[in-house]
Amino acid sequence: MMRQLLASIILCLCMTPSMAAERLKIGVVLSGGGAKGAAHVGVLKILEEHNIPVDYIAGTSIGAYVAGMYSLGYSASEVEAIMMGVDWDSGYSDTIPRNILSYRDKQLRDRYNIPLNIGYNEGQVRAPSGLLRGQTMSQLLRQSTDLVQQFGNFDDLAIPYRAVATDLETSLPVVISHGSMVKAMQASATVPGALQPAQIDGKLLVDGGIANNMPVDVVKAMGADIIIAVDIGSPLVKKDKLDSTIAVLDQLSNFLTNASTEKQKLLLTDKDVLIRPAIDALSTTDFTIMPLALTLGKEAANGQLDKLSSMSVSPEEYAAYVEAKQAKGKLLMADVRHSVNEIVFDNQSKVSLNLLTETLNIKPGQAVSKDELNEALKRIYSLNKFERVDAEFVEAEDGRVLTVTTKAKSWGPNYFQLGFNWEDDFNSESAISFDMAYTMTDLTFNGGEWRNEIKLGMEKLFATEFYQPLDRDQQFFSRARYQYDTRNWDLYDNNNRLLTFDKKTHTIELGIGYNYTSQGTIELGLVAEKGAIINDAWLLRDLDFSSYGAYFRFGYDSLDSISFPTSGNRVTLNVYVRNEDFDDIIDDNQNEYSVQIEADWKGALSVGNHAFVGKASISTNDNDGMNTLHVSELGGFLNLSGYHKDSLTGAHKVFGAFVYQYDLGRDALGMTDYPLYLGWSLEAGNVWDERSEVTLTDLIYASSLYIGTDTSMGPAAIGFGITDLGDKSFYLFVGKNF
Repeated sequence: MMRQLLASIILCLCMTPSMAAERLKIGVVLSGGGAKGAAHVGVLKILEEHNIPVDYIAGTSIGAYVAGMYSLGYSASEVEAIMMGVDWDSGYSDTIPRNILSYRDKQLRDRYNIPLNIGYNEGQVRAPSGLLRGQTMSQLLRQSTDLVQQFGNFDDLAIPYRAVATDLETSLPVVISHGSMVKAMQASATVPGALQPAQIDGKLLVDGGIANNMPVDVVKAMGADIIIAVDIGSPLVKKDKLDSTIAVLDQLSNFLTNASTEKQKLLLTDKDVLIRPAIDALSTTDFTIMPLALTLGKEAANGQLDKLSSMSVSPEEYAAYVEAKQAKGKLLMADVRHSVNEIVFDNQSKVSLNLLTETLNIKPGQAVSKDELNEALKRIYSLNKFERVDAEFVEAEDGRVLTVTTKAKSWGPNYFQLGFNWEDDFNSESAISFDMAYTMTDLTFNGGEWRNEIKLGMEKLFATEFYQPLDRDQQFFSRARYQYDTRNWDLYDNNNRLLTFDKKTHTIELGIGYNYTSQGTIELGLVAEKGAIINDAWLLRDLDFSSYGAYFRFGYDSLDSISFPTSGNRVTLNVYVRNEDFDDIIDDNQNEYSVQIEADWKGALSVGNHAFVGKASISTNDNDGMNTLHVSELGGFLNLSGYHKDSLTGAHKVFGAFVYQYDLGRDALGMTDYPLYLGWSLEAGNVWDERSEVTLTDLIYASSLYIGTDTSMGPAAIGFGITDLGDKSFYLFVGKNF
C-alpha cells in the first residue's frame, strides 16, 4: 500500500512538470479569532471550488488549527466536519469528571468543593501559571489530528505548514516548524493567564496573536509568491461599550493583535489578496456561531473572486494537485494504523512506573486508535496527581514508539483545599460550614499523605490523618486518624425542636484497606471514642460516654455527581462492633458488645435529558432505645422531605426514595455551561427505638419539588417538601451535598 501511495505521488508530480515550474506559488495566511475561525474553512471551500491550489499555509491561534488540519491533506469539507464535531466548550475545563476519580478522591472532592489549585513548597504559596492546564484541549486536538507522528519538519506535510506563537519571556513571535502538531496548535492558541504556557524547545509559549496575529511574513519566507490572507481579528470597540472590566481587558488584548495585524498588512502587495469576513459582531468564545462564521467566510471570499480567479488553474492541473495532496496525506495517515512497538514514559513525577503502565493499559504490539489513547490518558490523569499527561508518537525502523509524558503538579507537593456549604430550611437556624485542609503528599516512598482538617460553622471539627499506601501500585493502604468534633444535637418531637445538646467527641481510628478497584475500597480497623453530651437544662446533667471496638467498611462509587447524578451507583456498607459505656444510666438490657450495620445505596440512569434516581438506606443496632448513642438519623431534603434535617433519630432506620430529574436548562433553555434540573421525589421511611416496633405500616411518606444546578463548586438548589402527616419545609442549598 505504501509503495502504491509513493508511486501515486511521483506520478502526479511527473504529470505536471510545466505547472510545477511555471505556476506562482500560493500561500494562505489564517489569523486568530477564536470561534470565528470557522470563517477560514469557508474561505478554503471557495478556493477549492475555483481550482485555486494552496502551496503553503500558516496560521495563528484558531488559524493555526485550521491551517494544521488542511496541511494534513484534509479537504475543506473534511476540516468542516471535524471542526463542527468538536465540543470546543469542553476544552475549557480541566476538571476530572467525578465518575472516573478514585473512591478516595471522590469523597474529598464532595467535601472540599471549591475548585482551588493552591499549594505550598519551599516556603512559598504556589498556584498554576494558568487557570487551565490544557489537558482537555490537547485531547480535543488529538481527536482532530488523529495519532500522527512528530515531524522533523512541517514541510513534510501534504502542504508545508507553520504555526505562530509568542515567547512569553521576550514577547517575540516564535515560528513552530517541526515536532508535534498538537503541541504546535495548542501553543499558538494558549491565552496567557487562562491557559498554562506551552513548553517547546525550552521556550514558554503563549497565544501567537500577541506578537503576530496574521503571519504574512512567515508564509512569504516559506516561498510563497502570492498571499491570500484572511483577517478575522476583533475590531476595537467604542467607548460606550467599555463599561466593564472584561470589556477593558478585551480592548487591551485587541490593541496587541490589531497592531500586529496592521504591521503584517503592510507586507501585502497588489498581487496579494486580503479577505476580511463580516464577523465583527460575532463572539470569539461562543462556538455556536461557527456555522454562521463559515457562511460569512464564503461570502467574503466570493466577494474577492475578481482577484482570486486569476490564481485558478485548469481542472486537469487542479485534479493532479488534489491527487498529489491526498496521496501524501494518506501516506501520513498510514503510519497512524501501525501498531505500537515500544512504550516509553517520561515520568516527571513520583508515581511508580508500574502504576502508570497498568493504568495506561496499552501493550506493545497493539494498534491504538485515537479514542483508545485518549481514554488511556484520561485514566492516568484521573489519578489526580498530574498537571498534564501527554502522548506523542515517533516512527522508528522497527515500529511506532509511544512516549507518554506525566508532569507532576507544579504547585505541589503540598496542597490547600477549601469547602463551603450552606443549608437553610427557613424555620431553624441556617447551617453554614467552612472546610479547610492542608495535605502533604509524597512523604514516603509509596506516596504517603498527611492531611490536617478544620471545619468551622454549626459543626466544628479538627482532624489529622496519615494515609500510607503499602505498595507502589497503591492498592493496599493503612490509615491512622484522630478527630475532635463538636456539634449541636437537637431533640425533636413531632418535628418540633424541644432541646439542644452539645455533643463533643474525640475519635481515633486505625485501619488497613484494599482498593479493589479505582472506584471501590474495603477497610478493616479499630475505633475508639470518648466524649460528652452537654446541655443547659438545669434538670439534666452532662453525660460522659466512651466506646471502643472494630469496624468494617465497604464502598463503591461510580456516580457522575453526588447530588444530581445521571449515571452510576454508590454503595456503602459500614459494620461496627462496639463496647459502649456512658455513665450508669443504661438499663440492664444493654449488650456488652453491640453490632451496628449501616447500608446505603444511590443509583441513577438517564434517557436523553431525563434522569431517574433511586435511594435506599437501612440501619440497625443491637442495643435498642436508650442503650446506645450510635443512632441513625432521618429528615431533610430528599431524606424524608418536609422534616427538619435529622429530626428523626432511632436505633433502626428504613428509607427509600425515587427521584425524577428533568434537565430543563439543556433541553428547553439552551444552557450549555451548567444544567438546570427540575425535579420531583417520592420518599418513604421512618426510624424506631426498639427493633420489636419496626413495621412498614409506620412508614412516613413524603414528596418534594425542587429546581437546582450542579456547578464546579457543588450543587445549588431550592425546594419544597411535604409529608403525608402535613409537615412542610422549604429548603435552600449552596454547595451542600444531599
